[in-house]
Amino acid sequence: MRKTVKIIFSLMFVLPQLQAQIKEVKFNLKSSPARIYTTSQADKQKNKLTNGQPFIYKPQPLETEISIFVDPTHQFEEFIGFGGAITDASAEVYAKLPKDKQKEIIKAYYDSKDGLGYRVVRTNMNSCDFSSKSYTYIKDNDVDLKTFDISVDKQYKIPMIKEAQKAIGRDFTFYFSPWSPPAWMKTTNSMLAGGELKKEYYPVWAKYYTKFIDAYEKEGIPVWGLTIQNEPMAATPWEATIYTAEKERDFLKYHLGPELWNAGKKDKKIIIWDHNRDLAYQYISTIMNDSEAAKYVWGAGFHWYETWTKSLPLFDNQRLVKQAFPSLNLLFTEGCQEKFDMSRIEDISIGELYGHHILNDLNSGFVAWTDWNVLLDEKGGPNHLNNFCFAPIHADTKTGKIYYTYPYWYIGHFSKYINKGARRVIASSNRSQLETTSFLNPDGKLVVVVLNRTDSDYDYYLWIAGKASPAKSQAHSISTWVL
Repeated sequence: MRKTVKIIFSLMFVLPQLQAQIKEVKFNLKSSPARIYTTSQADKQKNKLTNGQPFIYKPQPLETEISIFVDPTHQFEEFIGFGGAITDASAEVYAKLPKDKQKEIIKAYYDSKDGLGYRVVRTNMNSCDFSSKSYTYIKDNDVDLKTFDISVDKQYKIPMIKEAQKAIGRDFTFYFSPWSPPAWMKTTNSMLAGGELKKEYYPVWAKYYTKFIDAYEKEGIPVWGLTIQNEPMAATPWEATIYTAEKERDFLKYHLGPELWNAGKKDKKIIIWDHNRDLAYQYISTIMNDSEAAKYVWGAGFHWYETWTKSLPLFDNQRLVKQAFPSLNLLFTEGCQEKFDMSRIEDISIGELYGHHILNDLNSGFVAWTDWNVLLDEKGGPNHLNNFCFAPIHADTKTGKIYYTYPYWYIGHFSKYINKGARRVIASSNRSQLETTSFLNPDGKLVVVVLNRTDSDYDYYLWIAGKASPAKSQAHSISTWVL
C-alpha cells in the first residue's frame, strides 16, 4: 500500500514535467524562420512576404520592451472558417461581368492557395435590401405553401453559389437568413420597415424554412444552418421583421425547432439573435435560459452596427454571452462599411475597421466569421432602397474593372492562414497600440496576427516559451506570422 501511494505521489510530480517537455518539443522554434506577411499604408504593399528574425533565448522581457506573448499550450474553440454573403446584389453584379472576371472573383475569394480561402457562404431567404426588388417564393395567402418556388434565385444567386461551392469543395458551409416573411403574414402588411409576424402564421412561416432547405438541397446545395431572423430588433426602411426575445424564443420553441426536427432536419444549425452586440446578452440569455428553447440552439450570430448609436464596439457583451453559455457557438454573421463613396476605395481605415473587429471577435471565442456582400458594383449596390455600402471587392459593370479594397487584404491576413479545425491559443500584447490573436492549425503551424492602427512604427518581440524574435510593426499595418 505504501509503495502504491509513493508511486502515485511520484507521478503527481513527474507527469506535469513530462507534459511540459512534450509541449516544449511540440512547439520547437529552432527550425526555419517564421514567414511574415504584411500589408501596410506606408509602401502600399499588400500581403508582402518577409522572413522573420531567428528566435533568441529571452526568459523574461522587460516592461520597456514591447512584446506579443503567445502560449500555444492553452487551446480553445475549434474554428470553422471565414466567408461572405452571396446576396442578390452580389450575384447580379457577378452575372454582368465577363467570364474571365467571374473566374477571377471566384478564385480571389474561394481558392485556398491564391485567394482568401473562404469556406462559408450566407444568403438571404426572400428579398433583402441588397436585392433589386422585394420578392417572396409564394403567392399571396398560400398558407399551404403549394406555390413555393425559388425560380427567382435560379437566375443569379444559385449559379454563383454553385461556383463558390465547386471552388470550396468538401468544406463548403452554407447558411441562410430571412429578412421578412411575405407581407400578408405581417401585422403591417408590408415586408419593409419592421412589423411583426402574425401569431396565426407562426406554423406556416416555420414550414417555409423547411421548404427553402428542401428546394436548395434539391439544387445540390447542402444547407448547414440558418439564422431565425436577420436583425430582429431593427425596423429598418428595407425588409425587416421585429421579434422581441420572448417572441423569438417562443417561435423557436413551439414552431421552428419542432418543425425542423420533425422534418428530419435536426442536423441544421439554428442560430439565434443575428444582430448587434448592444442587446445581445439580454436577448440571447432570454432564449438560452429556457431549456426547451435552448435545446434547439446551436449558436448565436453577431453584427457590428451598434456604433450607429455613437457607442464604441461592445465586444464585452459577446464575451459575457460566452462566459454565461460556454457551449453556445458564437459567430459573426454580418458587417460592412456603410455609405459607399468611390473616393474611399483605397481607404486603409476601412481595412483597419475589419482587422479590429475580426481580432476582437476571434478573441471572444467566435468559431466562424462571415462578411456581408462579397461583391458590389461601382455604386455600392444594387440596392432597392439606396442603402449603398462597401464590399471587399467592387466591380465596374460598365468597364469590367475590378477593385480590391483594403478590407479584402485585411480579411486575408486571417482567412488565408487560419485553417478549418484551427484552435485559438493565448495571445497577449503589453501595449494597446498592437492588437493580436493567434491560432494553431491542425498541421501544427502557428499563426499570429499583429495589427497596428496607429500613426507610429513599433519595434517589438514575438515571445513564445522563453524565446523571442524581434520585428517591426509599421504604422497602419497588419502582419501575419506563420511558424
